[in-house]
Amino acid sequence: MEKAEILARLNNWGRETLMNTLDIKYTDMGEDWLEATMPVTSKVHQPLGLLHGGASAALAESVASAGSALHINREKQAALGIEIQATHLKGITEGIVTARASLLHKGRSLHVWEIDIRNEKGDRISHCKLTTMIVPKRRD
Repeated sequence: MEKAEILARLNNWGRETLMNTLDIKYTDMGEDWLEATMPVTSKVHQPLGLLHGGASAALAESVASAGSALHINREKQAALGIEIQATHLKGITEGIVTARASLLHKGRSLHVWEIDIRNEKGDRISHCKLTTMIVPKRRD
């Protein structure tokens, strides 16, 4: 499958989810990394007018979890975020942030991702780590 088709499927996959609410768009990918963007508007601000740390964490978890989904058999397995660590380094009030998730460890049952979130100038806004657990898909 071509990169453009994979990215389109990822963006379509999140249509009725938090990714849509936050306007997260998957934009680029490689063998062991995935990127997504999110606009910084009042919709994702905390009361002081800065990007909310929870919105940054949601972006980080979204891009890394989608990355894990690309490394499993999605017909039989699911990737679930089980632990996230986020360090917010710089405030931002507007613009677009880009999250790049890089795969640090790909085991049979756990994946570990490092996620850098940067502003349009390339300044690091947040540094995150996400662990996903790979589980059998439920057959309800």
